Amino acid sequence: MTAGNILNGEEIRGLIETQSLVSGFLDLEKQLTPNGMDFTASTIHAFDGEGAVDFDNSGRVLPGVREVPGGGNSGWWLLKQGAYRVSTNETVRMPLGLIAFAFTRSSLLRCGAFTQTGVWDAGFHGRSEFILVVQNPAGIRIRRNARLIQLVFAGINPAGKGYDGIYRQKV
Repeated sequence: MTAGNILNGEEIRGLIETQSLVSGFLDLEKQLTPNGMDFTASTIHAFDGEGAVDFDNSGRVLPGVREVPGGGNSGWWLLKQGAYRVSTNETVRMPLGLIAFAFTRSSLLRCGAFTQTGVWDAGFHGRSEFILVVQNPAGIRIRRNARLIQLVFAGINPAGKGYDGIYRQKV
């Protein structure tokens, strides 16, 4: 990993094999791309209530969510226009010299939906989540394990201290 370098698929594969960069994937050959790795939908939740954010997180309130039925054995979620929180099958173990950005897969865009994500910080360990926004007035059907985002990994000068917030999990 070199600072400023975007990792290619083979470099990502090497970090998966040697450092467990990504685990919980369903099919490495299908999910690994020349420029990143596709992440898949495990659960989808609708928001129930308002959230709150502030400068020092003392007033942070995460909104309640409820799982959207479907996906399980039926295989499909039927989503109306709106915003949803998606949890992935994949978890990451980001080393201190690497960050990641996620981009919406073009098939999802062509169906009238897109994703919003944050940065996967150096030192973050945990299950990935992102926001799915459905703009298509007719809604969208998403099959469980659908590939919705592609993570692109970038080398940085190793951080002295990695992410240590509330979303870090022991994985």
